[in-house]
Amino acid sequence: MVAAAAWRLFLFFLVTAYNLECTESANRFHPAVKLFRKTNGKVVMDNGIVRITFLRPAGDVTEIQYNGVENVLETHNGECNRAYWDVVWNRPGEHIRLDRLRGTKFSIVGKDKNQIEISFSRKWQHSAWNSTVPLNVDKRYILRRGSAGFYTYTILERPEGWPDFEMDQVRIVLKPDSEMFHFMAISNKIQRVMPTAEDRKLGRQLAYSEAVLLTHPGNPALKGEVDDKYEYSIENRDDKVHGWMSKKLGVGMWVISPSDEYVAGGPLKQDLTSHVGPILLSMFTSTHYTGKDLNTRYRDGKPWRKVYGPVFVYLNSVSGRPRRSYRKLWRDAKSQMKKEVRKWPYGFLQSEHFPCADQRGSVAGQLLVGDKYVNQTLMTANNAYVGLAAPGKAGSWQTDAKGYQFWTRANEEGYFLIKNVRPGNYNLYAFVPGIIGDYKFEANITIKPGSETDLGAIVYHPPRNGPTLWEIGVPDRTASEFFVPDPKPFLTNKLYTHILSDKFRQYGLWDRYTELYPHHDLVYRIGSSKCHEDWFFAHVPRKTGNKTYTAATWQIVFKLRKPSFAGNYTLHLALASAHASELQVHFNDKSVKKPHFSTGLIGKDNAVARHGIHGLYRLYSIPVPRQLLRRGSNRIYLTQSRSNDAFRGIMYDYVRFEGPRELLVDREG
Repeated sequence: MVAAAAWRLFLFFLVTAYNLECTESANRFHPAVKLFRKTNGKVVMDNGIVRITFLRPAGDVTEIQYNGVENVLETHNGECNRAYWDVVWNRPGEHIRLDRLRGTKFSIVGKDKNQIEISFSRKWQHSAWNSTVPLNVDKRYILRRGSAGFYTYTILERPEGWPDFEMDQVRIVLKPDSEMFHFMAISNKIQRVMPTAEDRKLGRQLAYSEAVLLTHPGNPALKGEVDDKYEYSIENRDDKVHGWMSKKLGVGMWVISPSDEYVAGGPLKQDLTSHVGPILLSMFTSTHYTGKDLNTRYRDGKPWRKVYGPVFVYLNSVSGRPRRSYRKLWRDAKSQMKKEVRKWPYGFLQSEHFPCADQRGSVAGQLLVGDKYVNQTLMTANNAYVGLAAPGKAGSWQTDAKGYQFWTRANEEGYFLIKNVRPGNYNLYAFVPGIIGDYKFEANITIKPGSETDLGAIVYHPPRNGPTLWEIGVPDRTASEFFVPDPKPFLTNKLYTHILSDKFRQYGLWDRYTELYPHHDLVYRIGSSKCHEDWFFAHVPRKTGNKTYTAATWQIVFKLRKPSFAGNYTLHLALASAHASELQVHFNDKSVKKPHFSTGLIGKDNAVARHGIHGLYRLYSIPVPRQLLRRGSNRIYLTQSRSNDAFRGIMYDYVRFEGPRELLVDREG
């Protein structure tokens, strides 16, 4: 195992060195990189392919000149509203504020004919407490010889003893020219001609404020569609490249994220990508699909520093027939993304806070699963997600925004190799498709420059108290296997009528529950009901009036030949999402005033309203005393008791009912 891991690392470094050598050789045929300081308070970087103009010392990008186009950014906006970094923050208990992270000092970090790196920095002053986030800011931009784009990253730092605050969002915003760019692409399937900002202004705002029904779009083909930026959210693991294209000019503008080590919430965290404006985003931290459960609180004067990025802002172009330009531009953007991923971690940054490849370490091992009720021998954790993140409880990685995370997928035999890990202290976490719960390795792992840690074989024992009597769904941390209804004909996004796997992205699906169950709630019968037909994807309130709702109580009906005296039964409830909800559970007797189990008020995922099929994962293992069960027919009542509005609700990932440990499966009906 150690030899195999070492050989893979050797090949990786060999290929990286070869690619860099070829790149340097090709760059000799391109003009040298140049830097100009203008008298109007601007600074310009130019490599003959792209020319980028910045406000000095603020650091906002005002112009990107490319392929004969004077500026691919939105010139109708003010110069400080075209391309910039910003954060959303607040003092504890106060309203949120927006800080554009405008610099107060410009400096040249490094400059030669092959590369220029510049900095726009700001030292925080207590006198600015009302207007700026209490952080030292260093925004960096890099232009390299022969490169059709530029790199950008930011170092945010909180010295020890500084004031408490909260920072819910860190991002880059780029605004392409609205007269040029009309086609958006974020994946092979999710790409389309988009409405305009003016179309949204003329449309009708729907119940959820970000959603607009297009009533008078400039493009008649879009009339009657719903536009909502959250329809284009994707998971961190898939957000490698997205952007906008201009058929008229044959030009594309992209954000390429070669790594997700610097983004919050781990590989399954969902976030915005691109949307109407046109807007092109690189999201590093946000509370979308997590709410304040994501730890964005900075307290007790603890020092903190984080490097966000670099990301690559890439420009490309094609010639020939415009009809095929979208396909060519997208294909080229994906190809460039793969090149950037292979080059990670970049070796050309000038910051001491960004370790290059030889300053990082690796962790290898094999993950096995031990569950004797499934298999008497250990099973391989096929395709498991294995990652390093800040020390904490099992599963705590999904609410971590302050540290770095490094994830990989195990192979079919459970072997994994996590490469290019920054020096520091971590816990190793994992979760396995098809298996409930979260794994955490018992010991902390310290990464040092050049270290290679081999954990050998490690075993995850998932929650299990007895044999499975019945189950609903698939433990994959989403509600995707359950019944997702068709949208109302007048509230559709036509893109997703053709992508059936993404039906959940349509607007207003929460109201379809009431249409399906106008007078009584869902009843699921073990042995005859089917989860993809009979289990609604979201447990939401039932509508009773124009703006009134009532709590929905779902029932699971199952049979027992005779409850065992051997011990407790167990109900495992794995939730894929929760928003301002409380799940109450009763066994057979709904009239009992106090539920047999309650989650209490949980969640601010907002995944139902924001067209996500999951938010944060939660697992509850509920002991069920045998005296609560009956011979013959039994009912479990699941009540989502909070019904103030349509958007409260939970999504189930998986439900499993287990018998006592000593009980043989074939004794139950």
